[in-house]
Amino acid sequence: MASLKKLLLRKRYIKIPLVLTATNHLEIVARINGVKGRFILDTGASNTCIGFNKIDLFKLTSEETDIKAAGAGATNMETLISPKNQIQIGDWKKKKIKIVLFDLVHVNEALTAHNALPVDGIIGADVLKKAKAVIDYGKNCVYLKSKHPK
Repeated sequence: MASLKKLLLRKRYIKIPLVLTATNHLEIVARINGVKGRFILDTGASNTCIGFNKIDLFKLTSEETDIKAAGAGATNMETLISPKNQIQIGDWKKKKIKIVLFDLVHVNEALTAHNALPVDGIIGADVLKKAKAVIDYGKNCVYLKSKHPK
């Protein structure tokens, strides 16, 4: 039987390394609108998110929304929506990605309190589903489905 890696590579998946942080989070490097950042890979987050303080860095536009964010012990947090963004993770790219903007200070305070570096945001299930992601926890990597033949 072929290994998971061989099978996925044969099916045109791209292997992306993950870093296991001091807090046991999986961290991934991604480009949003051409700007490189560090993100937590979070299968439990329904949406990809970026902190309010990174709006200018990632060249995001924002619109008001009635959606409230919740997670990591915080609830009813104000959010903004940034439609039509480009994301690139390794060689995998997608246009017209909606990103939720909210205050990530509490997330980064928790990370730094446990000797982990702060992040720019969270890659959520929305992007993972679009990429048909397969996470290999044993090898600390994620495979994303490429649309382009080899």
